[in-house]
Amino acid sequence: MDLIGAAWRTSSHSGGNGGTCVEVAARLPRVIAVRDSKNPGGAALAFGTAAWQDFTDGIRSGEPTTR
Repeated sequence: MDLIGAAWRTSSHSGGNGGTCVEVAARLPRVIAVRDSKNPGGAALAFGTAAWQDFTDGIRSGEPTTR
């Protein structure tokens, strides 16, 4: 997947904790990409938009993030 030119963003909830955050690029065709802000040149995970929506809906509703 070509992520060159992706517009990465960090959550405003991350604060100034030294960069221990994830970054998200959401304006890609049919995928949401996620990467470690400490290693922006490293691997990124890609999720389909429906899977990402399910994940963020679960976070907002308080579902546990681990199973």
